[in-house]
Amino acid sequence: MSRARATLAALLALAVSPAARAQEFYRNKTINFVIGFSVNNGYDNYSRAVARHIGKYLPGRPNVVVQNMPGAGSLSAINYLYNIAAKDGTVLGMIDQAAALTQLLEPKSIRGDVTKFNWIGRVTDNSAVMYSWRTAPVQNIRDALEKELVLATSGQNSRLLSALMRNMLGFKLKLLNGYQGAAEAALAMERGEIQALTQPWPILRAEKPDWLREKKINLLLQVGVDSHPDLKDVPIVTQFARDDEERRIVDFMAGNSRVGRSIVSPPGQPPERVADLREAFTRVMRDPEFIAEIKRDSLDLAPMPGEELQKVIAASIAVSPELVAKAKTLAEFSAP
Repeated sequence: MSRARATLAALLALAVSPAARAQEFYRNKTINFVIGFSVNNGYDNYSRAVARHIGKYLPGRPNVVVQNMPGAGSLSAINYLYNIAAKDGTVLGMIDQAAALTQLLEPKSIRGDVTKFNWIGRVTDNSAVMYSWRTAPVQNIRDALEKELVLATSGQNSRLLSALMRNMLGFKLKLLNGYQGAAEAALAMERGEIQALTQPWPILRAEKPDWLREKKINLLLQVGVDSHPDLKDVPIVTQFARDDEERRIVDFMAGNSRVGRSIVSPPGQPPERVADLREAFTRVMRDPEFIAEIKRDSLDLAPMPGEELQKVIAASIAVSPELVAKAKTLAEFSAP
């Protein structure tokens, strides 16, 4: 090819619009949406709802396939997304909201840096609630300052925060970490194997309305940093901090509730692919069909754009080593 023709070809390539290039890239492709948990829980429900809609807002309308990858509180999915998954815009994921916290407290468990993920957007924050079965000796969270409560901790976030509540705030919690998810733990509660469980309030409200209606459970404690409008009479974990240092530690440990149910994509992608994914996510959050689906399933919706979420993740890592060291000691999961 002559120099003139080569120059002309290069100019023509540059003249193709970003949208046209993106459409060409995504045409006939499949996006793999990795969920770091098993089916039938909040992460799974929100992920599948987004997956059903996001393809139509990406150029070329790629197909979206969901893949559950449970294991070690979503650490299996985190390490897969960071180190193995394609870095070309064809992989999305939803991982544990405590990923940044885990990176600080258990750095060897994450083979990567969560701040380098491309955070695509938050579907909702996480208003989680701890509740006990009606026959449990603990009917009010203050009872747990005097009486033992057998609590299942099926996720990394629940595990760390529950250990902190026991070790720093003085709650007499016996922590069991052997259940794969909230659905399995809920069955264990009905069988009498455990007495308490922590779940996102919207999921509990949607999946167990009979438990609430028939007063089979007692709502004990909100375990995020922001109170949910439905739970004004339920105490929040930050209330139990006794001084400024404890308040800083509780806020550090519980602050990932603001990350909630958020979507990530692997690091190292072309910026234009990240922009496409974030734009598609934003359009899903405004989609009337998606919003109707969320309302039908009694789920909450509190979106945050990817650019803002990326800053939240960066800020959550920017914590003094001294505070991290204290929190790490207090969040030790070993039996008391």
